[in-house]
Amino acid sequence: MAADEQMRPGRPRLLRAINERAVLERLRAGGAASRTELAAATGVSKPTVGQALANLERAGLVRPAGQRVGERGRSALLYELDPTAAYVAGVDVGRSWVRVAVADLTGAIVGRRDERNRARSAGALVERVRSLAHDVVGEAGIAWGDVVHTVVGSPGVLDPETGRLRYAPNLPGWGRAGLVDELRAALTASLSIDNDTNLAALGERAYGLGRETPDFVYLSVGTGVGMGIVVGGELHRGARGAAGEVGFLPLAGGGLGRSGSASRGGALEEAAAASGLVRTARDLGMTGTVTAERIFSLAAAGDALALEAVRHEATRLAVVVAAVAAIIDPNLVILGGGIGANANLLLPHLEAAVESLTPLRPPIALSTLGTDAILLGALSTALTTAHDLVFTERAGDGR
Repeated sequence: MAADEQMRPGRPRLLRAINERAVLERLRAGGAASRTELAAATGVSKPTVGQALANLERAGLVRPAGQRVGERGRSALLYELDPTAAYVAGVDVGRSWVRVAVADLTGAIVGRRDERNRARSAGALVERVRSLAHDVVGEAGIAWGDVVHTVVGSPGVLDPETGRLRYAPNLPGWGRAGLVDELRAALTASLSIDNDTNLAALGERAYGLGRETPDFVYLSVGTGVGMGIVVGGELHRGARGAAGEVGFLPLAGGGLGRSGSASRGGALEEAAAASGLVRTARDLGMTGTVTAERIFSLAAAGDALALEAVRHEATRLAVVVAAVAAIIDPNLVILGGGIGANANLLLPHLEAAVESLTPLRPPIALSTLGTDAILLGALSTALTTAHDLVFTERAGDGR
């Protein structure tokens, strides 16, 4: 009895928080709605919905959104999530580019900037990210303090025990101690850092081809090779966050790198990433300035040597598709990244190579999000955290 009595004072406050969150989530997911519509959607009485809306409006989380005329000319006041209640930032840090976007609480992007990554050290890169993010926010007319959460997409895997990034050889110094704390100090106190390919998969789940299926993989091929795995609609990270590090898949001959030992990026990455494609083209006899872009350009023009290099690339990527098809059996493989974007040249050879390797042949399609996939995934995950933060701080139990 004593325990029950101790809990009773908190119950009305808890119920109020539950009701307010239910109303807020309905507005977030379904857009503007009337009190009657909110009551039907949440199972909460209309008077209780009215009180929840009043509390949320005082907290600055919802606002009136006009009126809807219904039957017999009656009008109903609509409410919507206030998009200006808070903002989130998404950052895509790659070897070649740094991209920053800022979105309001509804997910609408209000500022965006892409710049070449010319930083020569991890410290310089952190400073460039900080400067770029603050510039984007300022240009959007937003106070930096209104940005409540930031998600940074980066190559590698964050080790939760050490707080350091592993498996990011393409960004020198990016795995050193204290880097995540430096990013947090440069951006927002509430900050998450995630693998860039995982975020691209989440971007596909929210805005791209992944919306149509709960089981798919996103295969990114560019400076590196990585995979984001979505099973049952949820990102699969693995026991230590390394699920999808397909760059470490072994190849014929023991899976060793060119040095004769396991390379930092992995045998498959060494062979199939942009640098591996360039080596293949040179080994086949291509001369002059050789880049992945030039190889695909020549292949599109019908150059026999470039086409052979593309076929080699497709054969290596087929190993990844065959492996994931046997282990995960996805409904779809989505190709992304700088090399993956050349699907018109890669796909026929890739599909033929997969067919020669396995009877398990998932459909393969080019990402519709292109270079925006990582940023969109970062913003999508940042919004989930931001909604919890602003609700906890301004409504429910936060008052």
